[in-house]
Amino acid sequence: MNESNKVIEVDAKKLKLRLTLSILTGVLFFSGLIFAYNHISEDSSDEEAPVAVRTFFRLNESIASAPQKAIPLCVQKPRPAKGKPPRVNGDEGLKSPIDLNSYVIEVISGVQQLHLTPDQIKQHPAVDISTEFKCIEGWSQPIHYKGLKFSDFMALYNVGKKSDGSYYKYVGLETPDEEYYVSIDMKSMLHPQTVLAYEMNEAPLSLKNGAPLRLIIPIKYGVKSLKRIGRIFFADERPKDFWTEQGYDWYSGL
Repeated sequence: MNESNKVIEVDAKKLKLRLTLSILTGVLFFSGLIFAYNHISEDSSDEEAPVAVRTFFRLNESIASAPQKAIPLCVQKPRPAKGKPPRVNGDEGLKSPIDLNSYVIEVISGVQQLHLTPDQIKQHPAVDISTEFKCIEGWSQPIHYKGLKFSDFMALYNVGKKSDGSYYKYVGLETPDEEYYVSIDMKSMLHPQTVLAYEMNEAPLSLKNGAPLRLIIPIKYGVKSLKRIGRIFFADERPKDFWTEQGYDWYSGL
């Protein structure tokens, strides 16, 4: 018989076995994809962001906060018009009524506990800075702000260091009602543009923008610039952070 006309016999049992194996392989493959998707989509960490996203956040943080890497200054911007109201975004921690006449800021550093008034903060030499304020939602605006550098605040009141002279790793800040709270690495808090501010655009802070005292830290997104400071404390374990609990990047660096 001519080779080209030869009939190829197929073993039905082998064909059935191969088909079964192909189906099982496909089922296992797609089951693996579904498992991987659920592992990424459903967080197994103690924070809301998916595990893969949280891992990326921490990698980004480790690179940005490397000890040998200095955090650059934010670019200086033209000063906005005097008295121009800064954009208001978010009122977490600002809904409770306050009495500005009896307002105090609690400061805790180790065993040391202070209660300072806004006027006590204002009596020290201030800095004026014009730069850009960036929101994590994607908008930005030029701002001018005035206040006490946080590094000067620490030196003046002898806070932020342990008994051996080393710095605590983190700074926590909260509103008086404890409804809004942030935690920030010490390296960023010591940055020369990190300020306890009481003026924006050459006007006293409005209540909506955090009067009588707020943090402005332009090297991070605005979620870290806590308005209406009620409490400042120092810790070696990372304090809780409002938006990190909602799945946002803790470091939030620019």
